[in-house]
Amino acid sequence: MELDAVMLARMQFAFTIAFHIIFPSFTIGLSAWIATLLVIWRRTGKDHYRDLAKFWTKIFAVSFGMGVVSGIVMSYEFGTNWSHFSLVVGNVVGPLIGYEVLTAFFLEATFLGILLFGWNRFPPGLHVLAACFVAVGTLFSAFWILSANSWMQYPTGHAIENGIAVPADWLAVVFSPTFPMRFFHMVFAAYITTAFVVIATGARYLLAGTHKAHAMTMLKMGIGLAVVLVPLQIFVGDASGDDVLRYQPAKLAAIEAKWEAGTEGPVPLVLFAIPSDEDERNYFEISVPRLASIIVTKTWDGGFEGLKDFAVDDRPPVLLPFFAFRIMVGLGVIMLGLAYWGGISWARGNLGKSRLFLRLASWSWPIGFVAVLSGWVVAEVGRQPWVATGILRTVDAASPISASQVATTLVLFVIVYGIVFSAGLIYMNRLINKGPGPATATPPEGLPSRPLTGATGPEETTGSAATAGG
Repeated sequence: MELDAVMLARMQFAFTIAFHIIFPSFTIGLSAWIATLLVIWRRTGKDHYRDLAKFWTKIFAVSFGMGVVSGIVMSYEFGTNWSHFSLVVGNVVGPLIGYEVLTAFFLEATFLGILLFGWNRFPPGLHVLAACFVAVGTLFSAFWILSANSWMQYPTGHAIENGIAVPADWLAVVFSPTFPMRFFHMVFAAYITTAFVVIATGARYLLAGTHKAHAMTMLKMGIGLAVVLVPLQIFVGDASGDDVLRYQPAKLAAIEAKWEAGTEGPVPLVLFAIPSDEDERNYFEISVPRLASIIVTKTWDGGFEGLKDFAVDDRPPVLLPFFAFRIMVGLGVIMLGLAYWGGISWARGNLGKSRLFLRLASWSWPIGFVAVLSGWVVAEVGRQPWVATGILRTVDAASPISASQVATTLVLFVIVYGIVFSAGLIYMNRLINKGPGPATATPPEGLPSRPLTGATGPEETTGSAATAGG
């Protein structure tokens, strides 16, 4: 592999997006979790749920901030490292990214201020509404980003004028064929990722013997969500695979490491192998006869195109999509097992009593993040050598810059990201170690009549008055 300017620019973008995607995949689910807790609090009047919401809002704020910082960098990379990409497809992709800022980021940023600082400054109903708007804003963000990326995977609704893609049908651009299933697949992945972070935190508290009531709530709500969404995610992932079969056959061939040309079946499912792009074969292959036919084509002896059906220059690299897909699926099976282990224990009244389950659950917090990153590798490496399929190749999208320039900024990014994000993760871990605070009195309905009262909670106002009287 030659480390020229194009390869270094790809490595830089892969590095920044790998950091960035971690945080939206967490905040999308976490915002919905916080909104759910506040809605339950308003319906039941139990401050236990408000306490949990306040605790997780602090973690959400740190994660949201790191997501914003890491995301801004990528927009600059489009101009510095991928200027020809901006020229050729910017008329289509640019507005979609702009819509994400207008409909999602502004909504999130506005109501996040109320969510963060309005605990005793706004009526409870407005505060709950703000949490719901933040959750909706994260979904809008996922919608537009997945729309732009899905168009790049399989462009529709455009015309080519003088070598430049221009929108011809915006509905076809926004709702390209692979978009619906990819959107739901990503949103479910975000919710499941958050569910396992919540489960792991609850298990961690129970093992330590602290915050037991809050921990049981976290375990029950996290497991309840995982029991429903993990099987549904498997179904949605299979439907997304059907889209790959229809619209991105070269990606499917790479995922399955199928080299033979032709669509005749049956096709075995390769469980393990070392694919070789140079030799066009798999080494140390372990496979199950006919299983790929059953999973992919839903028939006993169906077939699909192999890598040799495509010109060498039009094939994606095989090694990364092949292994990333198996990591994603394997982690999905582990999450399914943990979710139903917890669900069965809950149904039997034994939830939280098995230290083995709690220990495994406490270690499960990174599992969703790794699955999301693996899925993103499958999606992005699998569409190579195209940055916009059939329109612009990755090698042609790069800016005319030197390898030394890109290498210098890549090294600086690694250093800065390592420092900043390590500090953020350490701070979030300290917040988790501290845990939810004690339940506080529910603030009165409506806005306070005096500015001092509006700036403090009921207990703080009482304390200030007592001090003044003393």
